[in-house]
Amino acid sequence: MEKRWNILRADETSVKNLQESLKIHPAICRILVQRGILSYEDSRRFFRPELESLHSPWLMKDMDKAVERVLAAIQSEEKILVFGDYDVDGTTSVACMFTFLRGVHKHLDFYIPHRYREGYGISKAGIDFAAANGFTLIISLDCGIKSADLIGYAKGLGIDFIVCDHHLPDDILPPAVAILNPKQKDCPYPYKELCGCGVGFKLISALVEKMDLPSEKPNDYLDLLATAIAADIVPLSGENRILAFHGLRKANLEPNQGIKALSELSGFTRELRINNLVFMIAPRVNAAGRMDDARKAVEMFIAPDKQEALRFAEMLHLDNTDRKEADIRITEEALAQIVAHPEWETRKSTVVYDANWHKGVVGIVASRLIEQYYRPTIVLTQSGEYVAGSARSVPGFNLYEAIHACREHLLGYGGHFAAAGMTLETSEVDAFREKFEAVVSGTITPDLLIPEIIIDTEIRLKDIQTGFFNILSQMEPFGPDNMQPVFIARGVRNTGWSKIVKEQHIRFSVKQDDTVISGIGFGMAHLFPLLEKKEPVDIVFKIGENEWNGNVNLQIQVIDLRQSGSK
Repeated sequence: MEKRWNILRADETSVKNLQESLKIHPAICRILVQRGILSYEDSRRFFRPELESLHSPWLMKDMDKAVERVLAAIQSEEKILVFGDYDVDGTTSVACMFTFLRGVHKHLDFYIPHRYREGYGISKAGIDFAAANGFTLIISLDCGIKSADLIGYAKGLGIDFIVCDHHLPDDILPPAVAILNPKQKDCPYPYKELCGCGVGFKLISALVEKMDLPSEKPNDYLDLLATAIAADIVPLSGENRILAFHGLRKANLEPNQGIKALSELSGFTRELRINNLVFMIAPRVNAAGRMDDARKAVEMFIAPDKQEALRFAEMLHLDNTDRKEADIRITEEALAQIVAHPEWETRKSTVVYDANWHKGVVGIVASRLIEQYYRPTIVLTQSGEYVAGSARSVPGFNLYEAIHACREHLLGYGGHFAAAGMTLETSEVDAFREKFEAVVSGTITPDLLIPEIIIDTEIRLKDIQTGFFNILSQMEPFGPDNMQPVFIARGVRNTGWSKIVKEQHIRFSVKQDDTVISGIGFGMAHLFPLLEKKEPVDIVFKIGENEWNGNVNLQIQVIDLRQSGSK
């Protein structure tokens, strides 16, 4: 698939000034300037994030009310229910809050709604459970901001709510005793991009301060918080960078028993990085809710010892195996459905449907289909009497608005710019498919149907040295707002030793001037003829390490290549 190359620019005066201050390679200074790091002091805060730089939790609107209500519940021995969503952010939030409160209060339980029986967020079944069992305070985490009616229902039953959420509030707020959400219009909290677990962490921090507990107590939960930050794809800047940086440190030095158990089951023995939380820990936690019941994920995180954590981790591991098998099978079936309708292949959108597909993986399948057909995609399946689906967009296209324009065919829908969900009658599937295609075709620009590669800066192959890589590594953790740097090198030639491996990938051996470097290009075998010409090519790549037989060497991971001089 052809890709657009977008090479970023930086103010060269700022780059020169930073380079004079830091005395490091100008290419790295260029990347730092692009990311808003302009001075020695900015760089110190970026490369050496300190927990002392976190904002006071008391800056968050309603924090005083939330703390007062929790302390009152503890004082009067009320029953507190910790309620959270079934994804990674929700389950880690619940695990952190439950573990903390368990140390100071004995009348406690937690509740995770079932994905299919109860749906997302606060559920009536959860409130009824609280009422039936005498709970008078519910602390909701990663959900609740959009549940005004249900929280009103709970209030009528004598149950108070403290809402800890990070999703965008509606105009009408729920009637909770306290709402902790930095995205509230009148909340003065300086950093707006905390995940749900981050908001819960702030409540724990305030409670620790008010209860005169050891000031380092909240740090016990940093590894779970880093997992939530990684999985929820929030910006890795500001406070999130500080929290993720120190959370990774804890995950490697003194990990939660659940993280340790999942790492062990995965056969992982190296240092955990943010990518390991995203691609190893998070999928297994999410799989619990996708395939069965997410309660077991919380049980794993709050387990008192390794054996108990391992017992639940094995369940999550099996759920994830089932999830992967369903994901692969359904993706293959969806691709076959597209091929069976040749007219679909030239469309600007994809909408596929099968009544037997597992509802828990349709969002993942939509993302897989975008890898093959780069366009807004919806995967539908049967859910009870109705059809339900998940939608994923390509960067730059407002998926929610497109679905909103098709609302006459839908029973319900929700979501945001990049992802959404919907329900509809079975009889409306074909009409919805055609309307969605018409809307997308009429609004999407041609460039958005071509994947874009953001390139940070150009370097020479001779720049790829250990010292250069070590500084790049200190830019971790990588994620939104701080992605792993991508480089371009021009006029590179094949040494003659590049080859196709496993029929799909290229093992690179390339040179520029007198410098030779090796690397890998996953899924790039179709571009091998460009290397065989032995003419100069431009390559786009990341820099990493390759470990083989105990030896560690620098290598490049090539993302794309094209003949030098081509546009």
